[in-house]
Amino acid sequence: MSDKSAKELETFPNPALKRDYHIHMQIPEFTCLCPKTGQPDFAILTLDYIPDKKCIELKSLKLYMGSFRNKGVFHEAVTNQIVDDIVKILKPRYLRFTARFYVRGGIFTNVVVEHRKNGWKPQPTVLLNNFEQQFNTRQ
Repeated sequence: MSDKSAKELETFPNPALKRDYHIHMQIPEFTCLCPKTGQPDFAILTLDYIPDKKCIELKSLKLYMGSFRNKGVFHEAVTNQIVDDIVKILKPRYLRFTARFYVRGGIFTNVVVEHRKNGWKPQPTVLLNNFEQQFNTRQ
């Protein structure tokens, strides 16, 4: 992915700069191509981040993700490239990106990449009614 694709990602100002809050996005229809066979690869992507000064605009994220549809790329490479591009434009306090690829050759591949802004320290997590635990088991 070139710098041009990262520039196509759009942002808007964080409406709550003084607060750490978690944005959770699921992208259930990601596709790219296997660089060895040319066959399609399918994945469910999960983007979790704590914004700093900017938030990502959803339509631009959708179009950006669609730009991989006809590209031959390894799972590990595409996951790290997406994180690099998002971090470059967003500069979040924290980001975790999970790519859950469907089976290929009898093997499921999950790639998880994290980014932390230098000096950022997370607030303690508070779980209410075990909602997060229940939600995470359904994914």
